[in-house]
Amino acid sequence: MQGLGASLPALLLLLLLLSAQLPPPAVADQPPWAPAVERALDPGSRLAVGAARVALHKYNFQAASPSGLRALGQVRKATMKSIPGTGQKYYLQFTTEDYRSRENAGSCLATVLYPKKKSPPAVNIKCINTKDQNQIQEEDNRLYRKLKHQTKPIIGSNIPDSFGNMEPAFEPVWALAVAGSSYMMWEKSTEKVGYFMSQVKSVKQWMRKDDSLEFDYTILLHEMPTQDMILCHMRLIWLPGRPLKVKYTCESDSHRLEDGSGMESGSAAGIIHEREENF
Repeated sequence: MQGLGASLPALLLLLLLLSAQLPPPAVADQPPWAPAVERALDPGSRLAVGAARVALHKYNFQAASPSGLRALGQVRKATMKSIPGTGQKYYLQFTTEDYRSRENAGSCLATVLYPKKKSPPAVNIKCINTKDQNQIQEEDNRLYRKLKHQTKPIIGSNIPDSFGNMEPAFEPVWALAVAGSSYMMWEKSTEKVGYFMSQVKSVKQWMRKDDSLEFDYTILLHEMPTQDMILCHMRLIWLPGRPLKVKYTCESDSHRLEDGSGMESGSAAGIIHEREENF
């Protein structure tokens, strides 16, 4: 008994030494892509930049201002969260540039949700303007008066040309095409596929008796990263200070007609009936 008692301290010491060398109990760590876990993204990654562009497509369409168009500058911060049963949601902070001059146009905060079901990305975006809003409105009004007072309808093709050149007379209709096609690009974008407007293949102005301006466009969209060129037909109605009215159909959509927000159903039906031959 005395020998056993003497060996107890040594046995306890051995057990303590062994337990110190054992790994800690396993903890069920969640991977960074686990549901409802927000993870940081490289701001320059394709996913972050693509989501920021989707947000700007929605912004440019809703702004309905050819003089206030913005292009993506630089993504400053991006995170992503997978929401079970809903989709992937991106949280973004980025800078923007004036679409034409490339001057700083202000910064934006946005969220972009790519839903699991087949529907357009859900975008919420807030931007700070460096350009005076009154100045933008005045430029829009000046552009509108120039187009409205045309004695002959504007008809053009290949804007810009294959060398990137654009006649000054076509700059207003090109800017309107960018604003209108932003609706197409926002609606068609997915988490893995994005779009740029590459060229206005053709444009025709319809002379209206009311105050609005109306154009028929054939537009080339550049799909990324597939590098495919997609031909789309777009009908656009614009009046400064009012939402853009856009209808479009693309070859890849099996000629399915899409309706942009702001287009009244009765007006849309009339336009389809009147202009169907131009599609």
